[in-house]
Amino acid sequence: MRNLQLIDLGLLTALDLLIETESVTMAAERLGRSVPAMSRTLARLRLAIGDPLLVRAGRGLVATPRALALKPRVAALVAEARAVLTPDSFSPARLDRRFTLRASEDLAAVLAPPLLERIAAQAPGVRLCLLPEGEEQSDALRDGRIDLDIGARGDDWAPEIVTRTVLHLPLVGFARPGHPRLPALTQMEVFAAAGHVAATRRGVAEGPIDRALAAHGLARQVLLTVPSATAALAVVARSDLVTAAPALLATQLSLDVAAFPLPVPTPPMTLAISWHPRVSADPAHSWLRGEVAAALADLAASASGQSAPR
Repeated sequence: MRNLQLIDLGLLTALDLLIETESVTMAAERLGRSVPAMSRTLARLRLAIGDPLLVRAGRGLVATPRALALKPRVAALVAEARAVLTPDSFSPARLDRRFTLRASEDLAAVLAPPLLERIAAQAPGVRLCLLPEGEEQSDALRDGRIDLDIGARGDDWAPEIVTRTVLHLPLVGFARPGHPRLPALTQMEVFAAAGHVAATRRGVAEGPIDRALAAHGLARQVLLTVPSATAALAVVARSDLVTAAPALLATQLSLDVAAFPLPVPTPPMTLAISWHPRVSADPAHSWLRGEVAAALADLAASASGQSAPR
């Protein structure tokens, strides 16, 4: 036990080279050390192991039987240590892993097909689990129940959560193609007076559109609230109600609705991906983040009739 404090990884590397070369000078050159420094290292090894290890034979040195017996074990230990301290080369094709993502029902419906296609082409061993948005926020990312959140970062999230904005989606108005007031819905008064269906998970219909109309003394007539934009668009397709949603949603779901410009300026919907910093350096997680961002960019580009930048 008295010699344990003398052992370190550097000593093992030096021992491996000393036994291999049977030369203090050559081992020093291989390690980039001076000959006196390597001689001191050999002295430490002799003390730690309790064996001379290299002994004089004519004008050179030869390994002792103890050193020769240690040679394969030391070489294996050094190789294993190097493997531990060398970053793994990452290959998606070798991944066998399940990732859990959290997204809204609307986003899951349009994102899942292209994302699965991208992942299947590169990493057939990867499985995805898409969970709906809930009341929980950053806790699920912190404890590992969620690998990646896709949406807008919550105001009450823990400060360590990493967020990367990937898209800004403009909102447009939607009505059924034969809506009796469709041409005039781009006028504020006509738009406000129309019957509206609002998408809200929490049943709170007021939002940026309402605040923009209120600045002009107008208010929407919200006759129905539903939990998702997909549901709102489905209602619009079969009624005279109107709604506002990102253009790519109706495009990707092939819903029979007509788009029109909103009569008031509204901020775009921000899409971001968020994760806990403990997985920031994980190459598999980094790859997943890139694939999600690329799939979202492809969706936005297809909705606008352009090719996504690579």
